[in-house]
Amino acid sequence: MAKIAFILLCHKEPEAIIKQAERLTAAGDYMSIHFDARASAADYQKIREALNDNPNVVFSKKRIKCGWGEWSLVQATLHAVETAIDAFPRATHFYMLSGDCMAIKTAEYTHEYLDREDCDYIESHDYFESDWIKTGWKEERLIYRHWFNERTQKRRFYWMYEAQKRLGLRRDIPHDLQVMIGSQWWCLRRRTIEWILDFTRKRRDVMRFFRTTWIPDETFFQTLVRHLVPENEIRSRTLTFLMFTDYGMPVVFYNDHYDMLLSQDFLFARKISPEATELRARLGALYASEDVEFKISNEGRSLYKFLSGRGRIGRRFATRFWETESTLGRERELMIIVCKKWHVAKRLLERIRQVTNIPAIEYLFNEENTDLPDLGGIQSTLGKRTRHRRALMRMLFDYFDSDRLIVCMDPNNIDLLHDFCGDRSTTKLLEVQCHFTDEYLIGHAMRVGLAGEQTPRDTMERLLPTIRQDITFETDRIRDAEFENHLRIRELASVEDNTDPIAQFLSITPEKAREIAETDHLFAD
Repeated sequence: MAKIAFILLCHKEPEAIIKQAERLTAAGDYMSIHFDARASAADYQKIREALNDNPNVVFSKKRIKCGWGEWSLVQATLHAVETAIDAFPRATHFYMLSGDCMAIKTAEYTHEYLDREDCDYIESHDYFESDWIKTGWKEERLIYRHWFNERTQKRRFYWMYEAQKRLGLRRDIPHDLQVMIGSQWWCLRRRTIEWILDFTRKRRDVMRFFRTTWIPDETFFQTLVRHLVPENEIRSRTLTFLMFTDYGMPVVFYNDHYDMLLSQDFLFARKISPEATELRARLGALYASEDVEFKISNEGRSLYKFLSGRGRIGRRFATRFWETESTLGRERELMIIVCKKWHVAKRLLERIRQVTNIPAIEYLFNEENTDLPDLGGIQSTLGKRTRHRRALMRMLFDYFDSDRLIVCMDPNNIDLLHDFCGDRSTTKLLEVQCHFTDEYLIGHAMRVGLAGEQTPRDTMERLLPTIRQDITFETDRIRDAEFENHLRIRELASVEDNTDPIAQFLSITPEKAREIAETDHLFAD
């Protein structure tokens, strides 16, 4: 059975550290604590006195002052690991934690989880090929030496960088290493830890390299594990659930996040608010529980992104310079079918193809795999299609050698609708208004990752009004925009009522429009 040695880096909240250590070691596991040497000496003494008689807790033999982005964080981790490897010969796994992490599963579940596979859990992506670094420096973190802390010695930090850059003092990455990057919250097997410690003693060149890289806690262990351990024994993920805001700050969890945290496919969560006393108490009691059944739905990140994104409707303040004076063409006619139920719009589009001879394309701005001709690469990704929307549409008109074209769009593409409806060409909208049952909305939530098969019913009931309101909000935005040539057909309307809007939209006879309106099971789910 797995025996875990928790590697705890902390610098504050002694009471929480003491409770955390007591709770985790009560289940038979171990803990090695590194308390930042910059932190309060009184707090450190308080922790030592409280845990002095606990045989499953040790303190790092060396304490150092830690700083964000510095090598000191890696060095502190290595000190704590070395202490743990000597003190706990029965430990099978070593799990990195911070002071604001808490277990979101029981000890029983955690041990069984680690026993399932003989592998290491560490998020590690190729440093240069992945998009793990969203903004800021990338290569510069490695090829230049960083001796100063960017947060506390900003002027020295950037002066040293500029000096090296001007003098061409670039350095090579150790030739036999593929640098990897990922979260610092890992869980590694004892054998892997022993290999890493042995590597640090033998490869002084690698140690010199990482000591002067910037933010090495995101690259050191990630690189060494990939270098030392067979790929089939590594799971590129963290077992600690954490999220970041749009501003790059960690999301903090509060009392009302309890059910959501338990449903995630992770063993711990970070960061738990110090003020969330109820959440801390409930999670603390949970770890010691037995025979608890967890329903894993794992929708936390997508649900957070969905809810936090509501209301942030961005619009470009001006057209991009390469689009100035660009147009689809004065004589051209773009017809847009707007529908939230994509299968309904595709069914309608297929029927239009059968009755008319107008070129038609499905959700080209929403689905990556939409069938499109080769247009020189501009059609290859959703990002490129959206970024060069007008150029893409002009090329499609040219490809089909037609002045008329039909496309489908989701109602949330309001910026695209504004852009195309503001063009000199003729643009028509056919809004397909559907009826949404609770069952359909539940399926929609699962398809877009807001919920899973195991999401509790009460959670779904709280989520459904928000999803329904979001759909209504998108419809209202389109209506409020007062687009010209805006037509509607409705699921609950009669065939006669839907025939005229279709005839106007496609500029066809009422007889042909009626054929389309009578499409069998057009609105069926």
